Amino acid sequence: MVEVDAEYVFEGGDGKATLLDLFEGRHQLVVHHFMFAPEWDTGCRSCSAFLDQIGHLAHLEARGTTFAAVSRASYPKILPFKARMGWTVPWYSSYGSDFNHDFEVTLEYEGEPVERPGINCFLRDHDRVFHTYSTYERGLDGLGSTTSFLDLTALGRQEEWERPEGRASALGAPAGSERIRYHDEYEE
Repeated sequence: MVEVDAEYVFEGGDGKATLLDLFEGRHQLVVHHFMFAPEWDTGCRSCSAFLDQIGHLAHLEARGTTFAAVSRASYPKILPFKARMGWTVPWYSSYGSDFNHDFEVTLEYEGEPVERPGINCFLRDHDRVFHTYSTYERGLDGLGSTTSFLDLTALGRQEEWERPEGRASALGAPAGSERIRYHDEYEE
């Protein structure tokens, strides 16, 4: 785990947000770096297909994990595309920040920025944020389900049998499987 000291500013549905805000009060955050450069009119087709397979976020949220998409395009540019696609997943713009460069999803090639898809996971300890995992490009191919995302995070599925001891109760809630409900039965 590496502590994130930089102060990134994002724009989302509620205006300006910090990396800590993206957690929405939960302990873990999975960020899908959705390729959508500032000069593009629509997002990446492959990233779109990936986002189409994301199910109800309630199952992640019940285990203290937030999922969000982040793109370099400005938020006003993201909104019409998000609406067209019918997505409700939280989506933020990192426009004007070094977030995508720092987490290696925007690279420089012959002096020009080049986008690549990625997933980065973060863990929150009070007001401190730690980067815990990254994967890029083909590393996303086997992902998209609740359990595959949880398996990338520091706290995992939070099952009673997992080690180290206490990991299942790290969030002060019942162990992983005991928290699973129908998506319309979770409390907000």
